Amino acid sequence: MKTLNRTIALALLSLGTACAAHAVEFKPCPEAATDPALAGSVCAVEQVPADPSGAAGGAGTPGTVSLFVRKFPAPGVARGQVWMIHGGPGEPGAGFYALVPTLRETFPGFDLVMPDHRGTGFSTRMCPLEEAPASPAGTALEGAEWVSCYAHLNANPAHTRQFSLTNAAHDLKRLLERTPRKGKTYVYGVSYGTQLVLRTLVLGAQHIDGVILDSLVPLQDDDKADLSRRSLVADAVGRRRLADCDADPRCSARMGERAEAVYRRVLARVDKEPQLLAAIPGGNLKQFFGNILDLPSAGSQLPYLIKDIEEGKGDWAKGVLAGVDKDMATLGSFPQSPPSIPLVMLITASENNLQPGRTAKEVVAEEGDLLFASSLPGFAVNVSMPLYGRDALFAQLPARLPPTLVIHGDRDARTPHDAALRHIERLRKAGPVRLHTARGVGHFVLWADRGCAKAVVTSFVLGTKGRGACAKAVLPH
Repeated sequence: MKTLNRTIALALLSLGTACAAHAVEFKPCPEAATDPALAGSVCAVEQVPADPSGAAGGAGTPGTVSLFVRKFPAPGVARGQVWMIHGGPGEPGAGFYALVPTLRETFPGFDLVMPDHRGTGFSTRMCPLEEAPASPAGTALEGAEWVSCYAHLNANPAHTRQFSLTNAAHDLKRLLERTPRKGKTYVYGVSYGTQLVLRTLVLGAQHIDGVILDSLVPLQDDDKADLSRRSLVADAVGRRRLADCDADPRCSARMGERAEAVYRRVLARVDKEPQLLAAIPGGNLKQFFGNILDLPSAGSQLPYLIKDIEEGKGDWAKGVLAGVDKDMATLGSFPQSPPSIPLVMLITASENNLQPGRTAKEVVAEEGDLLFASSLPGFAVNVSMPLYGRDALFAQLPARLPPTLVIHGDRDARTPHDAALRHIERLRKAGPVRLHTARGVGHFVLWADRGCAKAVVTSFVLGTKGRGACAKAVLPH
């Protein structure tokens, strides 16, 4: 694997030196011939200004960063292109690679363009040595790499701060402008990707025929749903999952009483018998369950898992972890797949935390009153790296919005549905926004949904009215 990573990295460097100055030039990807999941893809590496917004302090840092972009051309003559913008922050475009068959069905006849935004994947990284494909853990961090990575970030504050949200939006705008247009252009963003897409539109990105926002983030100044409050969000969704069980005859019969009562007994038991959590990552049952609520198989099975613990079934952890692995396997595993944790912490703490004075002790205290919790608030406290200041674009919305479709699960434990509704109402002042609510579905609808979402998106990009049970879903709500 290390030899393959080195080969890919060297080939990508040669691609970058061949890029045209003002037009993104795609060439055959070095690994497309050996990895069936990447067959037919073409790649480009684009050089862009290191600090176009001045986030590093001052008028901008000299130099450039590299942006890696992979495209899966449509078979035959393309209708246009769809830019797939992943979330996180910290997730690379590789999070879409294994979903290409589904995406081809969803966006029939469109080229699929998947950039790694700065700090992720094969683009310039915050810690260029420790997050390099050829490093011991590849693009992830392990062992002593954590220490040296954060030492590098603190010794180079201007470098660290240039990985801001607004700089990433400048990158996306530049890529859109430099890529030749063929037919219509749509931009799809998921989770943090919706925030990045909207910031790009605030910058005035042009020639976009439509936008799809999957799992829309809250407004940046929504103090009921910012990242510091995500344990409250997870708790509310977890309780709804338990209530769903109470309303289902089969699940209710399995529990024998209200699901919440069973779960409270389980929590009391693990407090006294912590060895029950030995197989659980982090040893925190509230966080573990809160973090898997959005996984397609695990979220719906949550009440049954709780009952297995109460009944002392020793293999319950093995079963749930196997389900988690199965869900994650559908997203594939590529050399650049691991998310960048430093980037997660930088943007979370700099941009999306409305309680900057909060302490780790307060985060833990909040969890004490909850049934479910999220690990996200922990990324916003005790952040040991130089943060950047919010710029004038913080909480700003686009002045003009192209036709937009929002798809959102009503059991989303990361980007809450009610906060998305508040965001949509504000966005509708700038242009037409349609909403499709995926019932019983969690985060990342195109991945998790087994219902109408794919048909709704296809109808939106093709300009059709939809058919059958999904027909009403494409109408404005």
